[in-house]
Amino acid sequence: MSENTRSSAFRKIDVDQFNENFKEDEQPENQSTTAIPDESEITTMINQGRFADALKSALKNAPLGSKNQQLRDNALNVVMKVLLATKLSQIDEVVAQLDVDMVDILMKYIYKGFEKSTEKKSSHLLMWHEKAYAIGGAGSIIRVLTDRKRV
Repeated sequence: MSENTRSSAFRKIDVDQFNENFKEDEQPENQSTTAIPDESEITTMINQGRFADALKSALKNAPLGSKNQQLRDNALNVVMKVLLATKLSQIDEVVAQLDVDMVDILMKYIYKGFEKSTEKKSSHLLMWHEKAYAIGGAGSIIRVLTDRKRV
């Protein structure tokens, strides 16, 4: 039998350092500032009725995992602007043009929008969620909820 069974020294070992597949979630500071959705370009696309292009541009340049809260809030406002400007009848065709990774990022923004939403916005976001779920399925929701990189 062991002499010291009450020792908790083993709990202080960082097991991630032994995993060769472990990746740090940290981004270099200069990388987080370059991935910003261009609000003026996206506003122009919205005014022209090119909602799919505006959404793709906003999602492609999303500052995932950035430590800069103002940058993340600005990106959220840009994406919400696109989502709320899109008519309910056009949501199907816009979501159909997204690939699976972009649908996952869209789901992140939808959930973030639910956190800071009013009743009118929530009903619009529910429609987006329904259409994104139809494309991404339950896997998209699980990937969003388990991903460490937040929007």
